[in-house]
Amino acid sequence: MTDMSEGPAYPSYAELLERAGELAGTSWGLFPQPGRGTPSFIGPDTVLRARDSIRTGTVFGLDYPADAFDPGMSLKRGAPRHTIYSSHPAHRDDYLDRYYLQGSSQIDGLRHRRADDVGFYNGTPDHVITEGSPELGVQEWAEHPIAGRGILVDLAGYRESVGEPINHANGEPLGLELIQEALAAQSLTPGPGDILMLHTGWCEWFLDLAPGEKLRIRDSRKATGVAQSREFLAWAWNSRFAVVAADNFAFECLPALARSPFRNTAPNDHGMMHQDLLAKLGMPLGELWKLGPLARHMRSSGIWDAFISIKPLNITGGTGSPANATAVT
Repeated sequence: MTDMSEGPAYPSYAELLERAGELAGTSWGLFPQPGRGTPSFIGPDTVLRARDSIRTGTVFGLDYPADAFDPGMSLKRGAPRHTIYSSHPAHRDDYLDRYYLQGSSQIDGLRHRRADDVGFYNGTPDHVITEGSPELGVQEWAEHPIAGRGILVDLAGYRESVGEPINHANGEPLGLELIQEALAAQSLTPGPGDILMLHTGWCEWFLDLAPGEKLRIRDSRKATGVAQSREFLAWAWNSRFAVVAADNFAFECLPALARSPFRNTAPNDHGMMHQDLLAKLGMPLGELWKLGPLARHMRSSGIWDAFISIKPLNITGGTGSPANATAVT
């Protein structure tokens, strides 16, 4: 069992794999608030300790504009259309059309993916995952926001320092070994309840492309991201991360590795880890986060942690949401 500094002890990932039947490899039934998932690793004491990560009072918004990725990598999510109207000369109001909640910087909710082999998180029946139903919706994290210590692993900076910049044009897979090498180079030690942020540089690279080149990259279906592996799942769970986030399109690399161990269990996702992270472990994913300015600030100071708050839109039953993530260093 993995010891917890507050609250109950939780099984190791190896022990999760030994759970019986549909519970194998899942955290189903382990958390006191079933629909909250791994943000449950953050308790009041964890939040209070995270205050120590505030040293300069510098604040960073970690969300790109809602229409930043236009065009983006998604084949379906377009940019929203913003309309301002007035009912009389002293009045202004506005609304958004075709606002995809995961079209820009986002957090994936636990109903964003079901596992092909066992279903939605905690065995939630398929028929309840509908508009307006609360089960596994992002409103859980809106009504009780996620806040705590965030650690930034500067993968882009580390690779540049060793003379091997990340190859975004080819959609480079980034393995656990690289993440751990960068952590060691930063003298950074994860702690229970941490919010993991991986700075790859992909968003800034992609947004700097010409529109036609963005479309070419989108059509190639290649994107830099974390390489699929059981070892990454084990490390993320055993580290007790509350959230794992990155500044790239799908957190994971696209396409999934040919050797992905999830090819058979996640055929609808072509071997991606999303199903294991969301539907089995209950671990939220942050994608397309704006980490470049924060990474440069941290690089100049040599301090790699910050107080992080995440408050999704309060939409009952939302499958995902803008992250509304903020870092205070």
